[in-house]
Amino acid sequence: MGTIGQLRIGRTGDGEPAISRQNGRVRSVGFLSERQRQLAWVGFLLAAFQAPLAAKLVEDASWFFAVVVAMLVATVIIADDAHRRRPEPVEYSE
Repeated sequence: MGTIGQLRIGRTGDGEPAISRQNGRVRSVGFLSERQRQLAWVGFLLAAFQAPLAAKLVEDASWFFAVVVAMLVATVIIADDAHRRRPEPVEYSE
């Protein structure tokens, strides 16, 4: 046994890789799959390019709907990026 909080006394880890190298994945996955993420980008680009075109061609303010859709899809993409960049909790085992 050891003192409180100390499992073993003496040298440990000889010949073993460092704990930081034992992590499985570096980056966690987001809530969107890769295919959903690609489709979100396509949807964002289509809505973003359609809005100014519709504003020139249509007399009413229906083009504003494309702006709102583009902003909504961009928010989802940004939230997925933030979720992907969040570090995973790592449990160290001895």
